[in-house]
Amino acid sequence: MTESPTPTEATPAKPPAWPQIRRALAGRCPHCGHGKLFKSYLKQVEACTDCGEAYGHIRADDGPAWLTILAVGHIIVPLVVEVEKDSSWPLWVPMVLWPGLALLLALLLLPLAKGLFITLLWRK
Repeated sequence: MTESPTPTEATPAKPPAWPQIRRALAGRCPHCGHGKLFKSYLKQVEACTDCGEAYGHIRADDGPAWLTILAVGHIIVPLVVEVEKDSSWPLWVPMVLWPGLALLLALLLLPLAKGLFITLLWRK
């Protein structure tokens, strides 16, 4: 009768997620931390140029957009409510300020959210 290996012997332990997430948030390969994760603003690379890890098959789809909208909404809405209750700005100022700030924040957060989703999907 052969002994079956224990779960720790059968599959190697996965490395912790936080270092890989930090690498992806920096725009680097989650596996090695050296190669780039994106070849342009939101276009992911097919494979890492340093370690060769494949990322072209991973599709984050709507996840990054959802997370970005959620984060921007939770930042902008309380800020608007707090600032606008005591402001006496002309009407055009908030009509330009708040959408512009929301757009800027969304453009900054979207690549971070996509890197996070790609890393989490890659780990699975």
